Amino acid sequence: MRERVTEAGAQGLVVGLSGGVDSAVVARLSQLAAPGATVGVLMPCHSDPADERDAALVASHFSLPTVRVDLAQPYDSLSTVLKAGLQTLPPTIHKERPHDDPRARVPIANMKPRLRMTTLYFIANTLNYLVAGTGNKSELSIGYFTKYGDGGVDILPLANLVKSQVRALARDLGVPQAIVDRTPTAGLWLGQTDESEMGFTYEELERYLVDGPHGVAPALAMKIERLVRASEHKRRLAPSPPER
Repeated sequence: MRERVTEAGAQGLVVGLSGGVDSAVVARLSQLAAPGATVGVLMPCHSDPADERDAALVASHFSLPTVRVDLAQPYDSLSTVLKAGLQTLPPTIHKERPHDDPRARVPIANMKPRLRMTTLYFIANTLNYLVAGTGNKSELSIGYFTKYGDGGVDILPLANLVKSQVRALARDLGVPQAIVDRTPTAGLWLGQTDESEMGFTYEELERYLVDGPHGVAPALAMKIERLVRASEHKRRLAPSPPER
């Protein structure tokens, strides 16, 4: 991490603090890599108050300077404008989904991580810092992140660690136990959890990643492999025509 900061001619690191174990680990690693030049950013957006409380706990525990940016009002304003804009399209192009259709809330929910990415980069550009991402191997492998949202970062320190390894590292780094044990959530809507949205547990996904398809039930292996294929575009740069 220190090498990447130096190579980029940057002066430090910015980390979005969600209250979860991944962001706590990245925040502490950033402090070790860039002592006195790491900033945590709290970005509530109609969030569960527990998220901000736990993020503040991490910042206080590690004496990490923070910036708080409440994104609720920008989120609401942009949501209203975007929905109104879509209504101008012909019905043959834009067909509204029923409100109880889970797919209907994904576009608007993905605005939250993209607004957070914009916020982090504003602060990073202002301070000449890099944005440290919090994605781990478990999430990255199946595309459980928002493209150009929480996937829009400069470095991914946890990219080679599955969730259990992140928790083990958290304990080694002295992350508060309440954060280590916290139920993982992306905070996209109230009550949302990672495992309920993925449809399987981190433990099951880890068995697949470590032991291969034979480490889990065939139906689960097929589901994970579909997610891997469908999310391949998230892990690559945008395609371009071949050079001639």
